[in-house]
Amino acid sequence: MTTTPAVDISKKTPPTSESRGYTLGELMVASAAREIHDGEIAFVGMRLPLLAFVVAKKTHAPNAVGLFENGVIRATPASELIYTMADPANILGATQCLDMMGVMSLLQSGRVHLGFLGAAEVDRFGNLNSTEVRGPKGVVRLPGSGGACDIASLAQRFVVLLEHRKQRLPERVSYITSPGNGDGRGWRKRVRLPRGGPSAVITTKAVLRFADDGEAYLASLHPGVELDDVLADTGWRLRVGDSMVSTAEPTAAELKAIRDYDKDGFWTK
Repeated sequence: MTTTPAVDISKKTPPTSESRGYTLGELMVASAAREIHDGEIAFVGMRLPLLAFVVAKKTHAPNAVGLFENGVIRATPASELIYTMADPANILGATQCLDMMGVMSLLQSGRVHLGFLGAAEVDRFGNLNSTEVRGPKGVVRLPGSGGACDIASLAQRFVVLLEHRKQRLPERVSYITSPGNGDGRGWRKRVRLPRGGPSAVITTKAVLRFADDGEAYLASLHPGVELDDVLADTGWRLRVGDSMVSTAEPTAAELKAIRDYDKDGFWTK
């Protein structure tokens, strides 16, 4: 890793959604969709990851399978936009409708390739906090893990999506709800997590990935975002990848898949 970018990133005022032709949400969805490989089984959940599943199925991963924590398994996206995973449209045409234990058992058997997660905090080693945040106003309690700890512990890899702010990217999370790479290289093996760990963190400014030592590094900057802005808005001294690039913009096919499904931009505005 280096502390300076290996490519020239233009230091201009970030473009608006009108000037660039897509929203930030659409860029994040397209980036997340590319994390799904053809034939993979993925916990897709809701919001942006739900749309990422739709995009992947319609572009490069037609044989991917989506899992929902309420027990629904789908080989095709729901026929219309859903707002909760229990919406009737998500049940209709599902491959299987099991219970939560049914889909979670796929994690234990090692059959889940990818899980998408959100969190209040993600630290330099990819540990997630969705339990409590400790700040100047004291402790704020949050909903907790749900199935996130299971996914982070047992999926073959996981990807996090969140807003890029210093408060949400601390050097160490206030509380480890879902494990990433613990304190660095070899931690998951030492605590007997058989596989997996964080693969990427897709933020509103950049994409972070993880080196062999378990620490995150800056892999790409979103178009129009300055390097100094990302470094200043990260809670530790973020390393920069030797081959850092600009995050690939959504293709015409990816944008069509997003907009045909989320016609009013409910999840992507």
